[in-house]
Amino acid sequence: MSEEKTAQQEIAEMIERARAAQAQIENYTQEQVDELITAMVYAVARDDRAEEIARFTVEETQLGNYEGKYLKIHRKTRATLLDIINDKSVGVIEELPERNIVKIAKPVGVVGALSPSTNPEATPVIKAISAVKGRNAIIVAPHPRAKLTNKMICDYMREAIVKMGAPADLVQSIDVPSIEKTNELMAQCDRVLATGGEAMVTAAYSSGTPALGVGVGNAVITVDDTANLDEAAEKIRISKTLDLAASCSSDNSVVVFESVFDEFLEKLLAEGGYIIQGDDKEKLRNTLWEDDHLNAKAVAQSAANICGMAGIDLPEGKTFLIVPESGTGVDYPFSGEKLSVTMALYKVKDIDEAIDLTNRIQAYQGQGHSCGIYSYNDDNIMKLALNTRTSRVMVNQPQAPSNSGNLWNGMRQTFSLGCGSWGGNSVNHNITWRDLINETWVSKPLAETKVIPADEVLFGKVLDKFQ
Repeated sequence: MSEEKTAQQEIAEMIERARAAQAQIENYTQEQVDELITAMVYAVARDDRAEEIARFTVEETQLGNYEGKYLKIHRKTRATLLDIINDKSVGVIEELPERNIVKIAKPVGVVGALSPSTNPEATPVIKAISAVKGRNAIIVAPHPRAKLTNKMICDYMREAIVKMGAPADLVQSIDVPSIEKTNELMAQCDRVLATGGEAMVTAAYSSGTPALGVGVGNAVITVDDTANLDEAAEKIRISKTLDLAASCSSDNSVVVFESVFDEFLEKLLAEGGYIIQGDDKEKLRNTLWEDDHLNAKAVAQSAANICGMAGIDLPEGKTFLIVPESGTGVDYPFSGEKLSVTMALYKVKDIDEAIDLTNRIQAYQGQGHSCGIYSYNDDNIMKLALNTRTSRVMVNQPQAPSNSGNLWNGMRQTFSLGCGSWGGNSVNHNITWRDLINETWVSKPLAETKVIPADEVLFGKVLDKFQ
């Protein structure tokens, strides 16, 4: 029997169990749904489990660090629950009285979710509670490097679901993952929620199943002449080193106004930055990239490990690497996404030059994902937002923990960041449960029928062009 046939049968059986489980909660009340997702989060986020999962994740994947993993499983999952718990996801969820329309939420059925090796601790939880919030079942396909972590987390959620009187098969994991099984999942489920590498997201969009994918990250951060430089340096360090830059939202390039450049660089060095230049720059380049692709062995590693691989002497106390850069594009790989504690550093004259540089960097990689700015000049902030091809602009916030929502901002909590047509995605918002439901629109006649006005009124502003 062929591997493809085996994969097809295995996934078909999981889908069948998922559909049976989903049918049992299809008519759950809002209270039942919310109690269910609350239990799912508690089962993994309570102190003992969060510690266990964080340590296990680092041991299995050899990516990131304990502190970053713990924050994600202990804090990010709680924040996501808090973000969605009061949302109405059962019955009538929205009313538009001016159009005499109401919207009713309906499940999509079975969600096929892809989970990456870089964020395998919280991604299954956030995707699972988003799916169940919409009264769906979910099957999680992990990256092979994180398959045991994924199973542990899904098993804990399954136990919690049973404690609440619901069927465990609302959440399932592919315990022995393969490309064939993931492709079968995407083909057989009702909606794909893909977080992973570019190839996997492309496969999701090609699966024939409605898919929600995310684009490549390559965040560019501007520091202007009104920034609080101490604040900016500290927050950039926090963002750059969080979970050893496993996040696609990590600061990859920092663009600094020349009037504050020297002072700001000193503050970055004081925060633990170390300048890489000369021969060391070439050594670092050859370590981070192999055959024009990121070296998996260097992803989400400590600065000490990376420098050890590169043969670079790293002074004690230095936690992230700063590479002075001037160009962009394929000949300047440091302008791209690095998934490491390495940032490119650029000097610009003003906001117009910062915008131009941001667009050139992200035309190479990361267009549509996000950028940030440290500034107290609203004109500069809005100019950057209006003139960059980006879905998110974080202002005076550490980029990595802010893009996907945090307690200090109003962004929806997620680990799935749509990048719009700029990034080859169907959506450009933070993906939540609302993307994992169908909606029935009920339309009643308006109290007063609309009337098409006379042509001189309707077309009045352009009629003189046709005289």
